[in-house]
Amino acid sequence: MQTDTPILFDQAIIQCREIFEKKTYDYGTAWRILRPISITDQIFIKAQRIRSIEDKQQNKVGESIDNEFVGIVNYCIIALVQLELDVTDEMEMDPILVLKHYDAKAEMCKQLMMTKNHDYGEAWRDMRVSTYTDLILMKILRTKQIEDKGGKTLISEGIDANFSDMLNYAIFALIRLNDFYQTK
Repeated sequence: MQTDTPILFDQAIIQCREIFEKKTYDYGTAWRILRPISITDQIFIKAQRIRSIEDKQQNKVGESIDNEFVGIVNYCIIALVQLELDVTDEMEMDPILVLKHYDAKAEMCKQLMMTKNHDYGEAWRDMRVSTYTDLILMKILRTKQIEDKGGKTLISEGIDANFSDMLNYAIFALIRLNDFYQTK
């Protein structure tokens, strides 16, 4: 494994976390009202917009696809936190506690990425950004199917694993889009 991958992951997460922290300041934890299925739909909207821009080669709204990938990362972390918290927990959370949750979920996803990266030989470096978009959309559809079945699977990973994979695909896209690394 190339030694810079964990550093690149951290750089991308810092970018996402800064936006999350500012939005937490502006909005508090209003996202706590969202059920996991609503978060899945929010990620779908962002991924679908990215795909539409990739296909049409035109962006009329003006927000970059980088911002949409950041949104996907942050919504995936929100989803992972929501899956852990109980619906009876307080809606408004202390910003410091929220960031601790954020950091824990980001670290969990980083460890997953490093484990998979070891086995897959960093194949992500040779993939197109549009493939990350397609993989995120596929994971969203899988997640929706699992949610529609009450979270039950026979053989597949659960909802949390899909959110973790989507986060990692979005991080890979951010790394590639922001050119944090030099191609060989």
